[in-house]
Amino acid sequence: MWRYLKRLLIGKPLKTLDEGQANLTKFKGLALLSSDALSSVAYGTEQITTTLVALSTAAIWYSLPIAGIVLVLLFAITLSYRQIIRAYPNGGGAYVVATKNWGQNGGLIAGGSLLVDYMLTVAVSTTSGTEAITSAIPSLLPYSVPISVIIVIAIMMLNLRGLSESANFLTIPVYFFVIMIVVMIVWGLINIVTGHVAYNATADYGTPVAGMSAVLFIRAFSAGSSSLTGVEAISNAVPNFKEPKIKNAANTLAIMSLLLAAFFGGITFLSFYFGIVPNGRVTVLSQIGSAVFGGHGVAFYLLQLSTAMILAVAANTGFSAFPMLAFNMAKDKFLPHAFMDRGDRLGYSNGIIALAVGAIIMILIFHGETNMLIPLYAVGVFVPFTLSQSGMIIHWFREREGHWVSKSSINFVGAAISLALVCFLFWQHFWNVWPYLIIMPLLIWMFYKIHQHYLSVGEQLRVYEKTKVQLHDYDGATVIVLVGNVTRVTKGAINYARSIGDYVIAMHVSFDENPGKEHKTANEFKIEFPDVRFVDIHSSYRSVAQPTVRFVDIIAKRAADRNYSVTVLVPQFIPRKPWQRILHNQTSLRLRTILNSRENVIVSSYNYHLNK
Repeated sequence: MWRYLKRLLIGKPLKTLDEGQANLTKFKGLALLSSDALSSVAYGTEQITTTLVALSTAAIWYSLPIAGIVLVLLFAITLSYRQIIRAYPNGGGAYVVATKNWGQNGGLIAGGSLLVDYMLTVAVSTTSGTEAITSAIPSLLPYSVPISVIIVIAIMMLNLRGLSESANFLTIPVYFFVIMIVVMIVWGLINIVTGHVAYNATADYGTPVAGMSAVLFIRAFSAGSSSLTGVEAISNAVPNFKEPKIKNAANTLAIMSLLLAAFFGGITFLSFYFGIVPNGRVTVLSQIGSAVFGGHGVAFYLLQLSTAMILAVAANTGFSAFPMLAFNMAKDKFLPHAFMDRGDRLGYSNGIIALAVGAIIMILIFHGETNMLIPLYAVGVFVPFTLSQSGMIIHWFREREGHWVSKSSINFVGAAISLALVCFLFWQHFWNVWPYLIIMPLLIWMFYKIHQHYLSVGEQLRVYEKTKVQLHDYDGATVIVLVGNVTRVTKGAINYARSIGDYVIAMHVSFDENPGKEHKTANEFKIEFPDVRFVDIHSSYRSVAQPTVRFVDIIAKRAADRNYSVTVLVPQFIPRKPWQRILHNQTSLRLRTILNSRENVIVSSYNYHLNK
């Protein structure tokens, strides 16, 4: 049943050789990896003007120079990540760059920051999409959290179907949004040029505003820099592109950045020209759409629909980048190797599922209200930006390849601005971002514990050429068969035990409830197997596991004295249909689990398959 449901939801498995068919073109890559970055223009300008209007509506004109600096940072980051794509084409982005140039700790800080940030991306994006839905249908407001969780699960299932299918689906909301924003900006500029729209700026550019300070300016800039989230995703996913991978990934990044720059700059200019003042009821983008399209007509509602759609699917950027980052960290033995496993559809399914679970937990903890996490979200973005761009400076000074001075200068601009933003966020929003100072050390500690475990396992299992492996020669074999009742399963297990063991012991645990039944079991066993030792251990606390472990430890010690091996055989019957297994107790599973902890004891199962 589960197998058929899985095929319905995820699709039939793909062969490993089909991997090339699942890779991304620039068209699909833009849809799959740019939804987070492009969707941020829906709130980037609003974040700036909301900060400025706290002083005065006249201060809104400062949004223009602030937007200009944001675009300078975008330009530096884009060029930097294009360099990263070419220098480190195996994916991993900031994690790989920081590891190669800043060392292991720098890489783990960048990787850990991005892992948490991608979870925040999914949580913030889905709750933003839910807010757009509940704004249109207020009756759904009490169900915001379940709706957000459903969106996360839906996007997870979409990604489990593979890159190609998820990209096919995402082309609709992403390019719909791109078309509507292009139409809005172009139509708005045409109206301005032709004089169909009046100039309504709250204050002319350059007007002095009393009370304006550098702190407020930087605060507005840091708020507007939220528009740059998701820019690094393409550098993490270079291996997912079609050949030539490097060229396609770099060009996709350039296209995404050009669109982001045009949209962010155009929306900020229109907001200033139309004199848009943010309020809690209607978004800035919605007010611009109303001014451009002349009211609430068809075009206006199409803009609203496209905005809601891209905000809902913006989380997909995290689902595309997180698994590749987790793969690279698992390859370096800092995350479980399960993140390196490909699923039926050739995607890194464990990474996709882990991201969804983390995002759902965040949504539940914060009850779908993740706005308070925006500063923490920004720190998680700009710390890796700083490490990756400063790391590229080290890279160029070490490699000294063509035009390395100009390239490192670009990286310096991006690194300096990113570092300044991180410092400002800790200064001005400490009470929102202090969890970072706790989460990051815990993550790095976890990474190192995982790494040490893998190194220890490798050292213990490695076969050295000059070292002979000492194999233990046993003089005999002791087999302990765990017996509940005398059934066909028991008979089969005893016969098998006698075929592999020199000394066979049947062990049974009895309880107080029915002493007569226990005597009956012992008598039945002695009739069937008079030559096999039967041991009945009484348990007054209805525990099977603890008496079994104690008995096995005693027998193992005696067997060691005789130089015998010890095998514990756990009999069990297997129902014909998988769903029927939940109808039977899981004693055999519990026993195998606890016995696996005993050293020098082999645990084996005897399976008896039922026919109906």
